[in-house]
Amino acid sequence: MMLAHENQKMVETGPGTPAGNWMRLYWQPVALVEELATPRPVVTVKLLGEDLVLFRNRDSSLRLVTRRCPHRGADLSLGRLEDGGLRCYFHGWLFDGMGNCLETPAEPLGSNLASKVRLTSYPVRECNGIIWGYLGPGDPPDLPALDCFLAPEEYTFAFKGYLDCNWLQALEVGIDPAHASYLHRFEQDESGDAYGKQFRNVSLGTDLPMTKILREYGRPEILNARTEYGQRIVALRKIDGDSYDGSATHVRITHQVFPHGITIPLSSTMAITQWHVPVNDTSCYWYAMFTSLDEPVDREKMREQRLDGITLPDYKPVRNRSNQYLFDPEEQRTSTYTGLGHDINVHDQMAVEGQGFIHDRAREHLSRSDRAIVTYRRMLLAAIDAVAQGNDPGLLLQDTADVESRGPIPLDGIGPTGEWESFWTEAIDSLRHDSPWAQDSEAARVSGPAGVRLSPPEPDDELLPSPPRSA
Repeated sequence: MMLAHENQKMVETGPGTPAGNWMRLYWQPVALVEELATPRPVVTVKLLGEDLVLFRNRDSSLRLVTRRCPHRGADLSLGRLEDGGLRCYFHGWLFDGMGNCLETPAEPLGSNLASKVRLTSYPVRECNGIIWGYLGPGDPPDLPALDCFLAPEEYTFAFKGYLDCNWLQALEVGIDPAHASYLHRFEQDESGDAYGKQFRNVSLGTDLPMTKILREYGRPEILNARTEYGQRIVALRKIDGDSYDGSATHVRITHQVFPHGITIPLSSTMAITQWHVPVNDTSCYWYAMFTSLDEPVDREKMREQRLDGITLPDYKPVRNRSNQYLFDPEEQRTSTYTGLGHDINVHDQMAVEGQGFIHDRAREHLSRSDRAIVTYRRMLLAAIDAVAQGNDPGLLLQDTADVESRGPIPLDGIGPTGEWESFWTEAIDSLRHDSPWAQDSEAARVSGPAGVRLSPPEPDDELLPSPPRSA
């Protein structure tokens, strides 16, 4: 059982907090590139408890600065985008994208006030549909060599959504393989267009729908192991119902990528890498990057699929706490486990928001199916403490080569029972060999792939629930 002060240490990410200091060592998603595709490319950003402004200058450069004018606190997100920066509407003070004050026009001629004033500014960069910001000290690291960053832009699609709860709740649902058999259960198997939809495809190497596998095999064997990037999570469902003899097993391999990312399979050739980014301690955004191995992504179709469920410009969900997520009791009785429609993002949203704005983990009763969550919390607390003591937290993925970071490759398929490691390696090798842009699978094999041979599984006896402790 977790102590109350441990929970507090993990969930608070504002300036100066232990988790906030740790999280600022990583690049953070700031906005979608599409948000700046307007006549006035300026957007407000709330990130890790900081109020910021992101804007694109006339020279197309991206800038990220604090939102309040240092003169008397006016909102620079509504300032004038001109003369190479943002000009405050209150008294005309002009700031460039690096935070320098260029003009204070209301002051007497010859005043040197501008040289004494500046905004805090942060490095930004753009990659495959997402704009990233680095809020930490010193020079920022390179973005790690993950597939979603290395793939040609036309093979990727980026989107985001808002969650009305703490970031850690949003992340933990993504490293919980057992919940998919319940929260995302469908009583009928769709045979229509499943493009871009999670759990609506068939599994690699079979004609069995994912919905049928999840519905009929609700007790997966779960294995997890620590890796150079976070942890690998394996869910095994032996196919032994109906006329099946148990010689085949459904293998679903996902990954937790530090600090707050997950990589999961959407289909045999498309993966999702998703980050759960704190807005403040009681809300967050998920940013998702879809990466295709075999063919360019139909971005218009994937965006259109998702627009019906959100409101712009804030990307907040139409189904939310205020309308009980448009819950349908008849649907829950007959066709879905939740009564919330077929969008699994809504299912996850209700589950994590239903835990409250900040979940009280001191009241939990964890089980074996929570093993990846237990491991992540231990790794998280260790990393936060390391940074607090002035040490390197590890798991920063600062490499620029393909070997270490490119390892977190997910898979959803059916292979021989008892041979998931070799099945995974051979399947990944084949899929990447056929890819127009990811044909070199040697980097994946070096790490096993993704630490299969390098990372021992977490022992069962250390993942059993602990006796209750007093806070």
